[in-house]
Formats: sequence, structure tokens, C-alpha cells
Amino acid sequence: MPAAVDHVQLAAPLGSEGALRAYYTDVLGMTEIPKPPVLAARGGCWFEAGSVQLHLGIEADFRPSKKAHPGLRVTEIEAYAARLEERGAKVVWDDNLPGHRRFYSEDPVGNRLEFLEPSGTGAV
Repeated sequence: MPAAVDHVQLAAPLGSEGALRAYYTDVLGMTEIPKPPVLAARGGCWFEAGSVQLHLGIEADFRPSKKAHPGLRVTEIEAYAARLEERGAKVVWDDNLPGHRRFYSEDPVGNRLEFLEPSGTGAV
């Protein structure tokens, strides 16, 4: 029986690791974690913040996912959105989830990312 999500993997095009590292560490504030050597040979990179892990794997016929996305719970969402905007990332607010403040952004290869924070009553 599943107990927790271990990580989420997103795809990326060949040669995009530098842009991914800059975005996930400098913009989002995550830490790059080493991949096991056998997996590192395939390219891509892994990141974490607290118990959240995102793995970016290289895909030969890469197309960014415009609908599927990880939903990342954040604290102080207004300040976090400002951080992203100050570093050049687009922030699109969405108020369609009751009990939450949330926005969407995209990584440098076009993967959709959702950031959300419970806002009180109705939050899950």
C-alpha cells in the first residue's frame, strides 16, 4: 500500500541541464542532489527542498507537459511568487481552488508547475 510520494519526475530536452540547475536552485531555491552514477550517465538532474524531490530526466522527443504538473505546497506564497517574478519567472495566479492561494509558473523548458498554500476554511 502506498505511504507517500517519493518524488515526481519531469522530462527535459537534451542539453538543458544548465538552465534547469539555474532555475530550480536560483529561482525556486531548491538544492541539487547527486544522482547515482549509473543514472547520472543518462543526463538530467535531481533537486530537493525539505521532503520534496523533483527529478528532471532527459527525453529524446521532449515536449513540455502543459496540463500534467506537480503541485508544490509553499509557505508565504505572496513572498514566494515575488521571488520568482524578481528572478524572471512568469507567475499566473488562479483562484479556482477553494481554500487555497495558488499560482502557476513554468520551468525553462516549459514544464508547468503549480504552487499552493492553504488559506483557511475549506483548505485541505
